Amino acid sequence: MKIVFTGGGTGGHFYPIVAVAQKVNKIIDDEKIIGAKLYYISDSPYDKKMLFENGLLYEEVNAGKMRTYFSVKNFFDAFKTFFGILGAILKLFSIYPDVVFGKGGYASFPTILAARILGIPILIHESDSAPGRVNRWAGRFAKKVAVSFAEAAEYFPSKKIAWTGQPVRSEIEKSSSREESLNYFKFESNIPVILVLGGSQGAELINNTILDALPRLLENYQIIHQTGVKNFNIVSGRADVILRENKNRSRYISMPFLNNLQIKMAAGAATIVVSRAGSGLFEIASWGVPSILIPITKTNEDHQKKNAFNYARAGACSVIEEMNMTANILSSEIERITGDREVYERMAQSARAFYKPDAAMKIARELVNIALSHEK
Repeated sequence: MKIVFTGGGTGGHFYPIVAVAQKVNKIIDDEKIIGAKLYYISDSPYDKKMLFENGLLYEEVNAGKMRTYFSVKNFFDAFKTFFGILGAILKLFSIYPDVVFGKGGYASFPTILAARILGIPILIHESDSAPGRVNRWAGRFAKKVAVSFAEAAEYFPSKKIAWTGQPVRSEIEKSSSREESLNYFKFESNIPVILVLGGSQGAELINNTILDALPRLLENYQIIHQTGVKNFNIVSGRADVILRENKNRSRYISMPFLNNLQIKMAAGAATIVVSRAGSGLFEIASWGVPSILIPITKTNEDHQKKNAFNYARAGACSVIEEMNMTANILSSEIERITGDREVYERMAQSARAFYKPDAAMKIARELVNIALSHEK
């Protein structure tokens, strides 16, 4: 049995693939499937260590970005995509997997097209409320289409759709205990904690707003601020200046990136989360923590805004649009949610209800079933 996973080179594509691969490996172990091999094909390994730990063999295939605006790079990327498709056909022909799992993104296009040319069954998953171009195209001929948001179903043939929810890695699906988490960050036990997540690249608007709000927020809150690797030095330097004479400076921790242990601990400590509105919102839902989402204004098909408002309609979060994002508005919203026990508990319960804990296993089971039937 051979299964190929493919997706764009971002955490939003990569981490759900790892989550599904973890469950595939569990099925392989439980059912003692012999000779199984799992592959990850993309233009970048994203995280070599995580691939190795989960038994995913990496194969590189070039892919050019398909921009919706004019750029000279489009000309060169067209050639990159063309040769990527040829490379993907050769890779898939040599591997000849029983099924291909596509997570979307430009980096998945060569492999998905190669699988279609070679007649290999394809299953795709869409994390957003509105699918990207590759998944929308692949949905026409994919054997099955899994979606995280029920609203995404309207973009695909109804007979192929399964509303599975979002696959979340097992190591961060459940948060640690609050006591353990607070001890890990050396925080005070009786003060609520704000967890700020801007994605692996950080979010400049969120970073700047948090810095502006620090003096006010630290009067009553402790903060774990994931700044993004590129922004860490600037943010931590500005925070040092802002908090130089502040008696509550120990209540603020900035980190460039949160590894699995740190995410688990941060989730356990968090009273409320401030985040973008990508597929990471499902991790927040799995922790059962209320959140404030700030969707990126300009995204493909406006998917972050749709994600945020669909999650808000479920009662699990509050949304602040970028044009309204100020230190005072963010601080007031945090204080409103955490200061009203009834509102807070209702949002926490809605977050838990929104999350589908068996998403990764459902997809893994279908992949294994297709793979085994394809072998016969």
